Amino acid sequence: MVPKRMLGNTLEVSALGLGCMGMTYSYGTPDDGESQKTIKRAIDLGCTFLDTAEVYGPFDNEELLGRVLKGHRDQVILATKFGWAIEGRSRTGLNSRPDHIKAVIDASLRRLQTDHIDLLYQHRVDPSVPIEDVAGTVRDAIAAGKVRHFGLSEASAQTIRRAHAVQPIAAVQSEYSLWERGVERSVLPTLRELRIGFVAYSPLGRGFLTGIAKRAEEMPAGDYRATRDPRLQGDNFDRNMALAGAVRQLAAAKSVTPSQLALAWLLHQGPDIVPIPGTKRRTYLEENLAAASVALSVADLARIDGFLAEHPIAGARYGSADLARVDGGSSA
Repeated sequence: MVPKRMLGNTLEVSALGLGCMGMTYSYGTPDDGESQKTIKRAIDLGCTFLDTAEVYGPFDNEELLGRVLKGHRDQVILATKFGWAIEGRSRTGLNSRPDHIKAVIDASLRRLQTDHIDLLYQHRVDPSVPIEDVAGTVRDAIAAGKVRHFGLSEASAQTIRRAHAVQPIAAVQSEYSLWERGVERSVLPTLRELRIGFVAYSPLGRGFLTGIAKRAEEMPAGDYRATRDPRLQGDNFDRNMALAGAVRQLAAAKSVTPSQLALAWLLHQGPDIVPIPGTKRRTYLEENLAAASVALSVADLARIDGFLAEHPIAGARYGSADLARVDGGSSA
C-alpha cells in the first residue's frame, strides 16, 4: 500500500497521487474503460489522492471521476480547480471573480457527484482579482461545508503569503521534476516557513523522463506537447536527451525504471512533497506507485544534482502564452 504524507497541518494524502488530466485531455486519445479501471486500481493500492479540474475536457474529467467514485467517495481525497473562463468547449481566459468561483464550485460538485471538495485550488492566479478576495471566497465555501481545504497552483511566494493570511493554504501545486526545479528558488522555502504542503505536477517531465520521449514534431496532432512545450522542440530536445540518458543509466544501475527513479528523487526532496504522476493505464500506475519503495542514497542524490548542474535544461517550460499565466514568471 502507498504510504501517507501530510499536506499542511491537517490534510493527509497518499504519498503519490494520481493526476487524472490525461484521461480526457491533452495527451492522446481518451480510453474511458481503461481510465475507470485505473482509478479503481489506484484506490485498491492506496493511491487515494486524485487530481482533476473543471477545465480538463472541459468538464469531462470531473464527470468521469463522478461516475467512477460512486460507492468509493469516502475512500479518496479529491482535488479540483477553478480559475478559467470557459465558453462552450474552450477556455477564453482567466476568471477568479467571487461570483464565478461560487458558480464553479456548485457545478464541480454536481459533476463529481459529491457534497464536498477535499482540496480546491485556484488553477492560475488571476491578476485582475485581488488574491485576498479569492481566498475569502474559498473561506466562505469552507464555512458552508462545500470545500475542506484551499490550494493555489503556479503561485508566487508573494501571492502565497497574501492568500494564506486570509485563508490558510493546505497545498500549492506547481510543476516540479528533475527537469523543472524553479520552485526551489523561493516557493518551496516559503511553503516550508508557512507549513504548507507541495504537490508536484508533471513529475515525469510530461513523459520526457520515462525513457520513451519523442520530440514534439513526432507527436500526434492534438497532443499538448506537440506545440506547447519548447523543451521538446528542435535542438532543445537533442540537448535535453542527455538528462534522459543519465536517468536511464542510473535507473538501470539501481534495477528500477526511469519513471521510478524520477519519482523517487522527488519523494526524497522532502516529506512535504507529493507527486501526482498522470496516467490512464494500470500498468504505468503500478510502475509509478512502486517508486515509493525506491531508496536513493546521499551519493545517488549528489550524482543527480551534479549532472543537472553540468547540463542545464534547454528551453522554457511553456510557450509564451502559457508562461504569461504563471504567477511571477517561469521561476514561480
